[in-house]
Amino acid sequence: MFQKLEDVEKRYEELTVQISDPEVIARTSEWQKLMKEHADMTPIVEKYREYKKVKANYDEACSMMNEEDKEIKDLAEMEMLETKEKMPVLEEELKMLLIPKDPDDDKNIICEIRGGAGGDEAALFAGTLFRMYSMYAERKHWKLEVLNENETGLGGYKEVSFMVTGKGVYSRLKFESGVHRVQRVPDTESSGRIHTSTATVAVLPVVEDVEIEINPADIKMDVYRASGAGGQHVNKTSSAVRLTHIPTGIVAECQTERSQLQNREYAMRLLRSRLYEIEKQKRDSELANERKSQVGSGDRSEKIRTYNYPQGRITDHRIGLSIFQMEDFLNGNLDEMLDSLIAADRAERLKGNED
Repeated sequence: MFQKLEDVEKRYEELTVQISDPEVIARTSEWQKLMKEHADMTPIVEKYREYKKVKANYDEACSMMNEEDKEIKDLAEMEMLETKEKMPVLEEELKMLLIPKDPDDDKNIICEIRGGAGGDEAALFAGTLFRMYSMYAERKHWKLEVLNENETGLGGYKEVSFMVTGKGVYSRLKFESGVHRVQRVPDTESSGRIHTSTATVAVLPVVEDVEIEINPADIKMDVYRASGAGGQHVNKTSSAVRLTHIPTGIVAECQTERSQLQNREYAMRLLRSRLYEIEKQKRDSELANERKSQVGSGDRSEKIRTYNYPQGRITDHRIGLSIFQMEDFLNGNLDEMLDSLIAADRAERLKGNED
């Protein structure tokens, strides 16, 4: 670990010189990239330098224990005990800081929710999840924009796609991808029998053009009239856009904006994110196989959570955590669950980093 920390500090010092070089500053994109690398390393280097200072004080106190002067010896003993307690704490903090950061953690997201098994009840549950994430975004002061929606007559969604922008959005919501299962008595069930339905959630990082290239010749664009809510224009203008990536068959749609141009822009963002996600899933799956982690496997078909209404219980199957505050949870109070998932993933990655 300490050799790795020495290497990080050396690279940090090199970057400090580079980002102050006028010639590098003139190359804006390169300078921004180096600045980000420098900023990412700063917490590690600052903590390592704090550790080295404490270690030096400990070593100095140990050497002073041979002094004949009792007062000096007593002061040295106090210093030695104090620094001896600090060092293992700082070492653990350094281990955590050395865990490779997910490069997508600072990105905004596109979230897609689809009703799964269960017909109308699955669509209603998809609507419940959409409301839950909307309220969580509101709590976090994030911005949420609906990109595409396919509502049912009962107020649910066959599918709904939306973009969330704000600080650290992907780092908080990335573990929500997977199959969510609900057990409850539907409003339409006269006998009071509990039904089990599912909805799938996919959380995709929003990526820029430079991160994934798409050949314009590989895209087929169709325009059509938007449907559903949105005012009179939905039936009069062909503003909705459907993009098909011919090599993969991936389709991205957007119909929520009045402008065809805006809908195309949003659809392109969604298409880029879906293509990027395919590559990301491959990387995540390989990594998950290496560390045998259940939290961040990237498997979209995995049943990750059950919402049991009769018992008022939400259980995340990856970490075995149950929360008995259904109403509070569905009103967007997700932090206890998300913090636990992040901690479990961090512990797994720390273990993998040590192997």
